[in-house]
Amino acid sequence: MTIPPPAGPQNEGPQNAAPHTGPQNTAPQDTAPRSEAPHPPAVPRPAVLLSGGPGGLGGPGGGPARALQRVTASALGPYQSAVVRIGFAATYLFFLLRELPNRHELYGPDSPWHWDLARQLTNGNEAFSVLMWTDSTVWFEAVYVLTLLSAAALLLGWRTRTMSVLFMVGVLSVQNRSIFMGDGGDNVVHLMAIYLVLTRCAQVWSLDARRAARNAQRVSAGLPPLRDVVGPTLWVLLGPVLVAATLMGGLGGTWWLPTLLWTIWLSAAAWWAVNRYLPHGEPRTLLDVLANLAHNATLAVIMAEVCLIYATAGWYKIQGSRWQDGTALYYPLNLDYFTPWPALSDILGASGLMVMVLTYGTVIVQVAFPFTLFNRRVKNVLLVIMICEHAGIALLLGLPFFSMAMIAADAVFLPTAFLVWLGTRATIGGRRLLSGLPGRSRTPGKPGAFGPAHGPAHPPEAGPAKDGGGGTQEPRLQGGGGGHTLVG
Repeated sequence: MTIPPPAGPQNEGPQNAAPHTGPQNTAPQDTAPRSEAPHPPAVPRPAVLLSGGPGGLGGPGGGPARALQRVTASALGPYQSAVVRIGFAATYLFFLLRELPNRHELYGPDSPWHWDLARQLTNGNEAFSVLMWTDSTVWFEAVYVLTLLSAAALLLGWRTRTMSVLFMVGVLSVQNRSIFMGDGGDNVVHLMAIYLVLTRCAQVWSLDARRAARNAQRVSAGLPPLRDVVGPTLWVLLGPVLVAATLMGGLGGTWWLPTLLWTIWLSAAAWWAVNRYLPHGEPRTLLDVLANLAHNATLAVIMAEVCLIYATAGWYKIQGSRWQDGTALYYPLNLDYFTPWPALSDILGASGLMVMVLTYGTVIVQVAFPFTLFNRRVKNVLLVIMICEHAGIALLLGLPFFSMAMIAADAVFLPTAFLVWLGTRATIGGRRLLSGLPGRSRTPGKPGAFGPAHGPAHPPEAGPAKDGGGGTQEPRLQGGGGGHTLVG
């Protein structure tokens, strides 16, 4: 995975600046940049730090020190984590919308796996589902709608920290209500919904980042940042719900979920207090370091999870006789359940050579992918092949949401340069599309005009800046000096 170099506290988005994983957006100062006194001129580092002397970056301890500084000073992979957030939120949002007419039969009161059976199962496996709190139809509809709204808000990056928690609760509740209704894609969404809570995935391509950029522009103009009212309101509303669920034993039988939810909620208050009373002190720096560590560790877990999925899938396929003789793909192409386009499946299944190439190619790519991560070019080639493979599965086998989930998981390995280019192309395309709407004008300085490339929500200082190595450096959304780090 290609990631931008550490850029200190400027890498944090408004909703990803906390070590906690709860309604971080609830702090009035959490979504606003902090103003500071002008920085003094840069002072050159002592020669010993660059020449390999004791403790210097070029010395024996330079490598570990740089690595520790990198993982504590910034949240790595901001574009990759943003794509993962958008991908999984979109996957589950579209799934819930598609199943809207069938929701009662799948997860609601009309399900063959009725509420009493689901209750017995969750009591046995200690699973969590708010749908088990009551068998009321009104409650089911409320949970379904809330899950839909949280997925849409997470997709847009609005109040990302809070929405990621609500999204996780919704996903776990719906899936654990009827566990026999899912497939492999649901398992991936289940895991990623938990991981996203621990990441700072709204640094870029989110409404939170846009709000932070606007506040940064206000601070640079000598104006105070906009006061946040929505964040504290969400924190106050969700607190009594968490207290009631804990007292009534409605958080499942595991220890980690109540611990996670309470840590999220309490850390939101701690973050608000630190930003209000000690915005430039050591507690603020410590919170930043913990947030970066949690994000970077979770991103590494996501990468390991993807590698494990492909490695186990590939090695299990090798043990199957149909994969060994190259005919495995032929059978799903001739099952009515997996043939949304029978004519296309017949054409492909009629070619023995094509079936054999695709069967062996699938095994080779899945087994080889984890071993190619150390070679960027080979990794990118296999990544393109796997994305095309999942697109083919969606088209030929009629499994669009499984394919969307796997493509979203694969995105954690996409190169940063490609994602930046993709975001720029999408921005330009969106402006061109909006320019054709009535009331829009291209002339600067007039109503409906398009301003500079960054626009008011993306001032030049908040945009990606080139670093010395040709990479990208995250927007400086917050004031601050030399990076939040434990070693620098």
